[in-house]
Order: sequence, then C-alpha cells, then structure tokens
Amino acid sequence: MAAHRKPRQRSVGGNTARTAATIALAGAATATAFDGTGHAEPNLTPAQVKAKVDKLYQEAEAATDKYNGAMEKADAAEERLKTLRDEAARKTDKLNSARDALGSMAAAQYREGGLDPSLQLALSSDPDHYLDSAEFVDRAGTRQAASVASVRRQLREIEQLRGAAHIELTSLKSRQAELKRHKKTITAKLDAARRLLSQLPPEDRASDVQRASRDSSTGDSRAPLTPTTAGEVSAPNSRAAAAVSYAYSKLGSPYVWGATGPDAFDCSGLTQAAYRSAGISLPRTTYAQIDAGRRVSRSELQPGDLVFFYSAISHVGIYIGNGQMIHAPNPTAPVRVAPIDEMPFAGATRVV
Repeated sequence: MAAHRKPRQRSVGGNTARTAATIALAGAATATAFDGTGHAEPNLTPAQVKAKVDKLYQEAEAATDKYNGAMEKADAAEERLKTLRDEAARKTDKLNSARDALGSMAAAQYREGGLDPSLQLALSSDPDHYLDSAEFVDRAGTRQAASVASVRRQLREIEQLRGAAHIELTSLKSRQAELKRHKKTITAKLDAARRLLSQLPPEDRASDVQRASRDSSTGDSRAPLTPTTAGEVSAPNSRAAAAVSYAYSKLGSPYVWGATGPDAFDCSGLTQAAYRSAGISLPRTTYAQIDAGRRVSRSELQPGDLVFFYSAISHVGIYIGNGQMIHAPNPTAPVRVAPIDEMPFAGATRVV
C-alpha cells in the first residue's frame, strides 16, 4: 500500500480495536430487541429451546459473514481514498512549484517593462478560459506555452483525483452504514439466543457448557488426528499440515464474531488465521473462501481441506481427518473438534 503523508486513522477500526469491541459484544447482552419483543417464550422444552438457539446462532453467523464482507470493502475503500488523497497532495505540491516558477518568470518580465500574456496564468482566476483565448495562442512563446500547458494538465489531473476521492468517500460512508446494520442484526440475534438460554433450568445450561468444554479437547468417540500425525502422515503437504497444527493450537479459544485471532475467532476468522500461519492468504468470508481453492467431494477429504455448511454457505471449519473438523461454533462454545455431520454439509475446498 502507498506511503502516507500522515499516520493512518482508520475510521472503521483495525483488528485490535475490532476484536476488543467484538469480545465486549459477545460477552455482554445489549438492550436491543429481537423481532420487536423481549419476552420469554413459554412452555418450550429444552430441546425446542436448543433448536431455536441453534437457528439464531446460524442466522447470526450469516449476518457476521455479511459484516465481515462489508468490513473488507470498507477497508479497501478507505485505503483507496487515502491513496487518492496522497496522490492529490503530491500533485498539488508539484503544481505549486510550477506556479512559483511561472511567477518568477512573470516578475522578471514585469521588471523589464511588460508581462507576457502566457505568464498571466499565474494570476488568473480562470486559467482554462485564458488558455483558450486566441490572443494567448498567438503571443505565447514556445517554452512558456509548454510550462503553462503543464500547469493546465496538472490542474485537470488534480480535479480528476478529487472527483475520484469523492466517489470513494461516498462508498466508504455507504459501507460504514452497512456495517452498522449488520452489527445490529448480529447483536439482536445473539440477544435473543441468550434470552432463550436463560429459560433453561440451570442443570441444562450447565450440561451444555460441560459438553462444549469436553468437545473442545476430545471431540466425539472417534479419535481425532494429533498435529504430529496430521503433518507427518495424512496431510497432503506441509502447508496444509501447518494450518491443521495451528487450528489444534487454538482449541479452547473463544468464539467472537468478527474476530480473526490470535486469541478469539469467528468461523472464517479461524480458517483464515490457520492458513495465514502457513503463508497462504485466504479471503475473509465463508462465501469467498469456498472459491479460494479446488473443490473436492466429501469422499476425497484430506486434513487441511476447508469444509462448508448450510445451503447459504454460512459456516466453515478445517478438516482434520476421521470425519472430524476443528471449527469455531458459536458464542456458547469455544474452538473445538466436532464431526462434520453435525451440520448440513455444503461442500469442501482444497486450498493447497
């Protein structure tokens, strides 16, 4: 990215600020209502509550993906805007130098008894009109005409840059408004899920927490691969093995929407961080990550493959073998090992 005249001030928020904000949102309920009501639903069985909560978490994750995509676009628009402004500032400096040179020429000619019309550009409030006049064309000297033509070109280039910067600023404001909408949706759905969970008897809530904690370290009855065997035996190459090893090292890390590590993750944030550790850059969202490599069938899965879920592609994990994956499930469970058949399988991609 281009060198800057000033330290970058991110209006949308960098990774550190973003992670801190999202941890706060995930850890504390807000007052946002969901579907216009905050009342508890009576007479639901624990199984019905769990089903509703799972649905809300899926919807929140889909909204999180949209948030992440909007954040990527906002960051790109902000970077383009900064680059355009830097370029406009450099060209303005160059233009001012050219005008200073013309001013020196004008002063010298004035002292000698007359001001050449070509140099009047430095004092003109409407240089385009002046440059177009026949009198200027007839009387301007070759060297002076070239200098003034350069000023004219620079003026037009600066105006073009300012126009492009205005477009990028409009785009950035639109993305920021989109971020707020998605953030509101996510917060509302997480709030609704917390309210539903609060209806469960304490013993049912405790059993869910215990299961999540157990699964984060052991998975189900089928033994998962260890990082060593994944790298030395089953992973197709060293980069896939490195990504799997990273995922193992993050077992137990909290789920936080919008987070990409190193201490908290959402689902696509975990897979992105895992492959970043292996030297490979992945897109930020699940719907982009599924196109980041070669599609493979379920029967072809190897450790390191990305596995995707739900028809709208709103969840992703990293396959580790034996029908299992490591993923960041939702705010009630940390990064953990889980069977890939616990959610509707939608496809898989081999990144390397």
